[in-house]
Amino acid sequence: MAGSTFQTNPFDLHKLLDDCQKGVMQLPDFQRSWVWDEDRIKSLIASISRAFPVGALMSLDTGGPVNFKPRPVEGAPPEARGVTPQSLLLDGQQRMTSLYQVTIRDKVVETETPKKKKVKRWFYFDIRNAVDQTVDREDAIIGVPEDRIVRGNFGRSVDLDLSTPQLEYAQLMYPVTKVFDWDKWQDGFDAHWRGDQHEAVRDEFRKFKRDVLENFKYYRVPVIALDRSTSKEAVCVVFEKVNTGGKPLDAFELVTAMYAADGHELRKDWYGDEHTEGRHHRFVEALRPAGAKKGILAEVSNTDFLQAVSLFYTRDCRRIAEADGKQGKELPAVSGNRQALLNLPLAEYKKYENKVELGFVQAAKFLHMLHIYRIYDLPYQSQVVPLAAILADISDAWEHEAVRAKLERWYWNGVFGELYGSAVESRIARDFMEVPPWLQGGPEPSTVSEVVFRADRLKSMRMRLSAAYKGVNALLMKVGAEDFRSGQKFDHTVFFGENVDIHHIFPQDWCKKRNISPKIYDSIINKTPLSYRTNRIIGGIAPSDYLAKLERGSDTTPPIDGQRLDGYLRTHLIDPSLLRENRFDEFMADRQRQLLSLIERATGKAAYAGAMPDEGVDVDSDEEDAEAEYTIAAG
Repeated sequence: MAGSTFQTNPFDLHKLLDDCQKGVMQLPDFQRSWVWDEDRIKSLIASISRAFPVGALMSLDTGGPVNFKPRPVEGAPPEARGVTPQSLLLDGQQRMTSLYQVTIRDKVVETETPKKKKVKRWFYFDIRNAVDQTVDREDAIIGVPEDRIVRGNFGRSVDLDLSTPQLEYAQLMYPVTKVFDWDKWQDGFDAHWRGDQHEAVRDEFRKFKRDVLENFKYYRVPVIALDRSTSKEAVCVVFEKVNTGGKPLDAFELVTAMYAADGHELRKDWYGDEHTEGRHHRFVEALRPAGAKKGILAEVSNTDFLQAVSLFYTRDCRRIAEADGKQGKELPAVSGNRQALLNLPLAEYKKYENKVELGFVQAAKFLHMLHIYRIYDLPYQSQVVPLAAILADISDAWEHEAVRAKLERWYWNGVFGELYGSAVESRIARDFMEVPPWLQGGPEPSTVSEVVFRADRLKSMRMRLSAAYKGVNALLMKVGAEDFRSGQKFDHTVFFGENVDIHHIFPQDWCKKRNISPKIYDSIINKTPLSYRTNRIIGGIAPSDYLAKLERGSDTTPPIDGQRLDGYLRTHLIDPSLLRENRFDEFMADRQRQLLSLIERATGKAAYAGAMPDEGVDVDSDEEDAEAEYTIAAG
């Protein structure tokens, strides 16, 4: 059995801070900046001064497979940057930086108030309050401005002046910068308070030194030291555990730090700088329609991008292993999981980054062709990753109609099979491996072959949380749905110019007055894409009435011929006669049949007519519940 890759030992606080000063201990370059406010600093000083525990630190010995770019703690002298550190502080940055800044650095501390106002502070112990058992230790610690003068009455009076050592002595205020080096200060203090008449004052300082300063001198901090053999995966897990108080560290930050050690600025690739636009900005702007704040790729994350790159690299590794005669479990997995990202070499990232970026841009074009224009209407954000990787892999082949038709079929099966709602890493890798060969005549990918859609599922699709709900809306626009009022098809110009969204066909108010359950009238069967102005005309009245209004026209809307209006309705898979006669039940049954036919054509699969789960189960409470309404065949 392998031994532990870490050990826990106590270290003198002064030694650890001295290591920070010299650059022997540094931080991984991805660690966030020091952010503690002055109240938290006072609390930390108070805890050390009373020998209370402040938590263990965690460090990583340098020189192993995890090669992070280091940086000294904030405020360390310039020469520390030129030192090769012996260890990197993984957990405890805020505590160690705070203690370093207020003790051995001997410079004013740039911090902030609890209300986030930037301030500069020197910290002092009020000696008498510090040794008074009735005074809270935090109340014995004060922060003073950079000039060491506390002013009151809107700056017109001086409440406390500590601008010289003599003034510090006189007012029994001990600078925290001297907690490890008190001899010289004490000599000055004793000289100031010399004479038998001041023996009691000197006794107070001696008691302060025993009760407070010696706690700093002898304070020991437990340090969990990970040795240099610790794996990248283990380091990532460590960060997930220790960053519970803030934003969890993701794989992108770790990869950023590892690439930085080789001189590559991964963060600049993604976010850009003052001179260049990063990839994230390019994704936000990619195919951004006029009037929209961002394009369909705006929520593609940096780890999504790395995941797509990793698919190419791990596939290359698998192909090399196959060429070497390896089989079965000997073959490395094709993956975009966290461990795969941490093992992605910089050279491979550079090899594929431009190709993968183009794949994402092509994915935006593909989604627009499916009439998916807004992130709000995107069935699955997670499905964009394999879509982009597949498009990057097949290059211009997707422009051929036959290839694109197959790709659309794969996409709709993923949507209506609701396969990308959770636990998608293996699905992404499988689709990346199976879809491109299928596009060239190979076997169907499992995402296409395994999904069976239940006919009654349409009745339970009532919320945008359902990917299939969004899919029906997009399919209706794709097959040529025309607005009831204008007769315009919903290309991206009309979509944004007319503020198109999905709306009820039989209005809610009409349904409520007839005691129709929301579980019925809120179904996707009773909804369709319409412009904002058209929905205002529909209002809460019966379909027969709003159709008559549309035919008559108004001061702002020209009249519409009845036959032409019936044609508009049919593009939404609505039987005009049922709508004109307000025959709700028959309308719902007929439109369910037509929508099922639409989905069957999109997926290339016949719907399954099996029963739904027990009545009362809200399958739209979230996407995971919605997934339960599908049968995944054995394959």
